Order: sequence, then structure tokens, then C-alpha cells
Amino acid sequence: MSRKIKMGMIGGGLGAFIGAVHRMAAAIDGEIELVCGAFSSSAEKSKASGEALYLPPERVYGSFQEMIEKERHLPEGERMDFVSIVTPNHVHFPPAKMALENGFHVVCDKPLAFNLAEAKELEALVEETGLLFALTHNYTGYPMVKQARAMIQNGELGKIRKVIVAYPQGWLSTALEASEQKQASWRTDPSKSGAAGAMGDIGTHAENLAEYMTGLKITELCADLHTFVPGRQLDDDGSILLRFDNGARGLLYATQIAAGEENALHIRVYGEKGGLEWHQMEPNTLTARWLDRPAQILRTGVGELYPAAQAAARIPAGHPEGYLEAFANIYKNFAHCLRARLQGETPEEVYQDFPTVSDGVRGMQFIERVVHSSKSDEKWTAF
Repeated sequence: MSRKIKMGMIGGGLGAFIGAVHRMAAAIDGEIELVCGAFSSSAEKSKASGEALYLPPERVYGSFQEMIEKERHLPEGERMDFVSIVTPNHVHFPPAKMALENGFHVVCDKPLAFNLAEAKELEALVEETGLLFALTHNYTGYPMVKQARAMIQNGELGKIRKVIVAYPQGWLSTALEASEQKQASWRTDPSKSGAAGAMGDIGTHAENLAEYMTGLKITELCADLHTFVPGRQLDDDGSILLRFDNGARGLLYATQIAAGEENALHIRVYGEKGGLEWHQMEPNTLTARWLDRPAQILRTGVGELYPAAQAAARIPAGHPEGYLEAFANIYKNFAHCLRARLQGETPEEVYQDFPTVSDGVRGMQFIERVVHSSKSDEKWTAF
């Protein structure tokens, strides 16, 4: 198949943060091209966004329903191959469901849906249709996260005992939503964000990173959510004790009122033989500490790394690769799998590594159980 994979986009119009991130990430490796879009719930704004992106007017739609319906009638090779959904949380499920029902593969921003019931319905649809579905938990795309996962899978740390993961931000330390700032407004509105605020927005990233890196599953949790900013409708801070399926214990906290913090996601994993530490704001470095030898500093592109880490890096060591490149690794792997599917081939194993609809269900289940636990008098809640 001597052409790029064709992408349609829902949401992400002029002024949207995450839509631009998706477009840049999808384009980095030259595998994907944007061919159409329904960029806003306003047909006028969608048209203006399409013009700004230099798309043909006939491929810019007034609604996602119109886009999916018209695209499916175009000839194969001309119509979009998959749709990227970059809307606020409450508008993830309807277009994802319609796309799957009409034969289109899907990439969706996280969280997967507005609630767990919607998430499970999408999971069942993916299983029924056999279509590809990627969820953009982008932090799993970093080379050193993949290196850590491979080291743990290979038994280098021994049995995992302790997992500490945190995502502190400070941007919602004041009532920013009162100023009608777009990103703050919908993230603090339960009718758009869902049952959780900070824990749904960034706590799910921490949960996904912990499960992805360790290969373990959370089985029980004990949560304490709180809202510090007066008048805010959803949590802006939370701490959670975790129990994992191998007996390991953990701690997760996510906060958006840590004044002065930027996006300081970080994780520490300890096993019987040693531990690993990774910080999102210094993503090319992974620190390994051992019981019986000096600590190691592992760097992206340096030395003999595991294949998954090597495949996730693009440029020579010492040239920083960050947020966009990690995002792009999800799109790259998805595109390779989709290309193989379209050509009747089996993709290489290294390209099958991206978050799926099932990871999205885990995330929605996490939100539901955390909210339940925080409101409950019971100490522990089954995941």
C-alpha cells in the first residue's frame, strides 16, 4: 500500500489545545495525513478550522455524524481510514460508537468515555467488530518508560513490592474556571468532565502508567478526594492507597492545586533486587538503584536498551525527545498495525504496543471506584 494512512478528526478546532497536539504527533513520522474533519459542534467554527488546516471544503463537516456518514460512502483509499477523537470527555462515546458501527478504526483521547457503562459498551463493540482502537495515554510512549517496563518484565528487579506514582500540577490553584478559561471550564464541570476532576483528568494517567510499567493490575484501593478551591464542583486533589494483584502495595496522588508545579508526573517502582525512578519532566533519564551495586543512570539512545525503548527513539542521544514524540509513538504504532491490517499482514510485535480500549475501561473503573471509596466509610474498595 503505497500511500499514507488517512485520518479524520472530531473536535480539535481553532483554539483547542489537545487537537493540535494530536495533529502534530500524527504527522511526525510521515505515516499519517489528515484528510477530513468535524472540528467543532459549530458548523461555522468547523469550517473555519478546516480552512486554517488547508483541507478541501467538501471534506470539512458540520458534525461528526455527517462526517462518518459521508466518509463511509467514499471509495476505499480516498475515505478516511480511522478517526481521531479529541473532544471533551462527554463527547468521546457517541462518535467512537458511530465510527466503530460504520467500520472505522479509532484513536481516542483519554479518558475513554464519560462513565464506565459507556466504556464497557465501546469495549464490547471493539471485540465485536475486530477494529483497532487506541487510547492516547501518551506517557506510555516515552522510550525510558518502555525500557523500565521491559526491565521489570525481564525480572531484573525481582518481584515488585512497592509502587509510588504521582502527578502534581498547580494550574488550578485558583478558580481559573470563573474566568471562562476553556480548558479549566470543562475540566471542572461535572456535566462535561464526569464524576471526577483532577483524579479523572490526571489521576488516570498515573494509574495507567503504574499498571503499564509494572505489568500489574490494581485490585483494591482506599481513596481520599478533596476540593480545596471554594465553589469548585469536582475534586482538585486526591491521595490513594493501592493493592496490586501480586501483593505489592502502592501510593498514588494526583493534584492540580500544588502551586508552582507544572506537569511533574513521576513514578518509583521497587522490587526485591532494586528500584527504578522516572520523571516526565526529565523523560530521557531512567534511574536504576540496586541492592548489591552502584546506581545506574540510563539514557534514551545510549547503550544497549531493550528493543521497545530503541524503537521509540528517533534521533541520536543527547537530543531531547519529549511529549510530542511520546504522543507520536502511539500514532506510529497504531499506523503500523493499521497498515498491516489493510495489507493483510501481521504487524511486528514492537508496533502492537499502544494503549487500547481495555486500558480505557480500566481507567473508567478506576475513576468510579476512587469516587466510591472517597465517599464511603469503608476502608478498602475492590477495584
